[in-house]
Amino acid sequence: MKSTREKVLQTLVSNPRSTIMKIATEVGINTISVRHHLTSLQAASLVSAEEERHGVGRPRLVYFLTDRGMEKFPTRYYRLTNNLLTEMKASMPEAEIKNIFRKMAEKLSEEYKPAFQALKFEEKLALLKNVMAREGYELSVSMTGDKYQLNEVSCPFYQIGREHPEICLFDKSLIAKLLSIPEDKVVHVHDSENHCAFQISKS
Repeated sequence: MKSTREKVLQTLVSNPRSTIMKIATEVGINTISVRHHLTSLQAASLVSAEEERHGVGRPRLVYFLTDRGMEKFPTRYYRLTNNLLTEMKASMPEAEIKNIFRKMAEKLSEEYKPAFQALKFEEKLALLKNVMAREGYELSVSMTGDKYQLNEVSCPFYQIGREHPEICLFDKSLIAKLLSIPEDKVVHVHDSENHCAFQISKS
């Protein structure tokens, strides 16, 4: 049996940009309960809201799933992505494939770079954990000798990476760009049955 929270999310899948009243009607609960669940879902970055005009009068607030919220529902994205990468690797040079991953990392890093400016290296590492969490990663940071080690406790591309390890270059490049260090300072030290780990030298 689905929880009320799951029913709210399902309603937003079937009825994007719903008002609180619409959600309350679909789920079968009062508007006060809907507000409570939406507040929790917004805090978890699963739902977002914005004002929408609908004729005369004040704009109304409508709610919709974020990309992270959409990922809560089963999709065929994994199979499609896996097949797409297979075809790309069969028809494109390895250097070109790697360049694509680097460009993807660069584009994503541009969204976060302003927040990293003027921070000390250790502060950047702390912020990096938060940023990567927003992108679906869970990192742990430790010291190994005179180097920092980042262990990926969870990775959003884990299943794809098992068949296409080239995707780990995206992680490596993104980490380097957010920390404003050369990519060769980020060393992919192992790729175990679970997840990747990277060692970082700041000097």
